[in-house]
Amino acid sequence: MSIRAVIVILLAAICGLTAAWGMSQMRSSSTVLLEGDTSPVVVAIAPLSRGRMITEADIQLKRWPKNALCKGLLESTDLAVGRVAVVPIMAGEPVFDTKLAPKGSGRGLATLIPHGMRAYTIRTSRVASNVGGFVLPGNKVDILLTLKGRFNDQTGGGSTITLLQAIEVLAVDQELDAPAENKVDPRQLRSVTLLVTPEQAAVLDLGQSSGSLTLSLRNPDDLVEAVTRPATLNDFRLQQNRNSDTATAAMQQLAQDPAGKQEPPVLRILTILGDQQGEVEIEPRERQGN
Repeated sequence: MSIRAVIVILLAAICGLTAAWGMSQMRSSSTVLLEGDTSPVVVAIAPLSRGRMITEADIQLKRWPKNALCKGLLESTDLAVGRVAVVPIMAGEPVFDTKLAPKGSGRGLATLIPHGMRAYTIRTSRVASNVGGFVLPGNKVDILLTLKGRFNDQTGGGSTITLLQAIEVLAVDQELDAPAENKVDPRQLRSVTLLVTPEQAAVLDLGQSSGSLTLSLRNPDDLVEAVTRPATLNDFRLQQNRNSDTATAAMQQLAQDPAGKQEPPVLRILTILGDQQGEVEIEPRERQGN
């Protein structure tokens, strides 16, 4: 074996030993960091739906790096057991204090209502099925109010206004969480419960007793209040009159020219000779025959 081959083998052996030593040091240091700088954190074992009372079987403790801890993480199962989830929690997700209702607040819909807010239920199948069953708990909606009037009033017999905007849906029927298929059968819907302020609850109650309430689904990130105006039956009649006037004008033109023919235009040709320009007119044959 030549000297060059021996040197190559020695260099390869030295590089391999160096790499193995470096990996050993990294594993050793990471093990020390993992064991010395961790803290217990409550983690969900299975998916937890909104309104569910948490039990010992739903959660477990896991070691979590202290440099990755966030404010509000629960570090003891006693702090979670007996409380209700106010938002859906995925399996394996750390449990935050803000995702649970206060201890002793009970269970059900009441635990999902923040302080100072109210839950108001609209009991009509039309309001729930107005967007084909796609209104789900947690969605944002606008509430429309339709009122009937008299034929000779300013509305022409009826109007619809946007009563409230960007209102959160707390529940659809008795369901506090969205179904797996993200759609509800509109034929089975009987009510929709909304999260509103006390003033908004009074507005909804007056609107429900005075007319018909329907929902308009909106993007959950679109929280900007839209500028709207009431839609009235008079608006429809004005539009119908405009369409009728256009149709009448077309019928009159057709009556004046039953064959649908218009007088053919005169053909004009631009002529250029040197620096001189001119124009020649050629009449169509129909006009020449006249």
